[in-house]
Amino acid sequence: MIKITFMGAGSTVFARNVLGDCMCTPALCESEMALYDIDAKRLEESRVILEAMNRNVNNGKAVIKTYLGEENRKEALRGANFVVNAIQVGGYDPCTIIDFEIPKKYGLRQTIADTLGIGGIMRALRTIPVVEAFARDMEEVCPDAWLLNYTNPMGMLTGYIQRYTSIKTIGLCHSVQVCSKVLLEGLDMTDKMEGRRELIAGINHMGWLLKLQDKDGNDLYPEIRKRAAEKNATEKHDDMVRYEYIRRLGYYCTESSEHNAEYNPFFIKPNYPELIEKYNIPLDEYPRRCVSQIERWEQERDNILDGGNITHTRSREYASGIMEAIVENKAYEIGANVINNGCIENLPADACVEVPCLVNGDGIHPCHVGRLPVQLAAMNMTNINVQLMTIEAARTKKRENIYQAAMLDPHTAAQLSLDDIVSMCDELIDAHGEYMAMYK
Repeated sequence: MIKITFMGAGSTVFARNVLGDCMCTPALCESEMALYDIDAKRLEESRVILEAMNRNVNNGKAVIKTYLGEENRKEALRGANFVVNAIQVGGYDPCTIIDFEIPKKYGLRQTIADTLGIGGIMRALRTIPVVEAFARDMEEVCPDAWLLNYTNPMGMLTGYIQRYTSIKTIGLCHSVQVCSKVLLEGLDMTDKMEGRRELIAGINHMGWLLKLQDKDGNDLYPEIRKRAAEKNATEKHDDMVRYEYIRRLGYYCTESSEHNAEYNPFFIKPNYPELIEKYNIPLDEYPRRCVSQIERWEQERDNILDGGNITHTRSREYASGIMEAIVENKAYEIGANVINNGCIENLPADACVEVPCLVNGDGIHPCHVGRLPVQLAAMNMTNINVQLMTIEAARTKKRENIYQAAMLDPHTAAQLSLDDIVSMCDELIDAHGEYMAMYK
């Protein structure tokens, strides 16, 4: 029997999508599904929802078990074929609040703070030790399992586990699958959707849509560039930063404008407050989302369960497709995060990059992309510098390396002096308490 372990199963909506997909997949529907979390209430809510889904869409074929707390973690992992990681260390309260409020005191504003910037650095440093502990347990009780990581910051977390443990690890993000779809919808080009061909490569949340052709092989970028410039010039909308990327850099990227607004020094600038309105940048967006999700969770849980009548159709997530391809030795193409090793020739070999990969019974195989356009590689490098330095800080446990990671961050460095960066890092580390106690 295939065993799928879901770490952070209290992330109910995501667990429902990934494990629901597995229930809808013949090769996986009779799997043992091990749900692990440290929050008893959320773990039980996920169990109830998944048990109902198993009855309704899978005739009860899957075996669902729950494992609560660190003392049961090894048993949750024991004998697993696939491990899905979707944890959030420290949650909204206190850690996300800290990551936003302390930088704000220094004049440093953020939008999402889960991938780059000082918020992404802090999230990585408190999450890497936890996921490394998962990987060490896996080395003992399921050494041949694949770890499918969905937790942010993707480049830092996945890159660390790939470099410093023996576990087969792949990093997966939602944005690759929908990148060209969102772009074509936003520009009223949905007639070009069917049969389109694309190539995406770069890094997580800044993967570049390098090629987009219609079903006949015609390049769609000339029309995209024209329409994107016109839309940004004539109306306010939610994707203005990425359309400005098209104008200035020539290409669209995978993750949303609210994310990309904080991955560079261009848009959030205290001396140019008018840019926030001009590019419709939602400062403090992630805390607002968290508050909204917390407030409506009880109702959302009840709506999902629907009195026990919950159903499911297979989602866009890659996880079940990867598992199916490996189990059934089927060919499957994905966009995923891997150690570069020459896939993108003008990015560092030890960077975690997002490239096309082929999956089959022998595993996951990254594809060679070649060189990115120089300006795109340069943009990626400003983020990779931070990722590599944060990984080094997680390895050494030295505060000096944390300071250096923050100093290299393009948004942070554009706003703060070196002394303020050090002071802010110290204050953040102290405020996170036990979550960051290992960093001396």
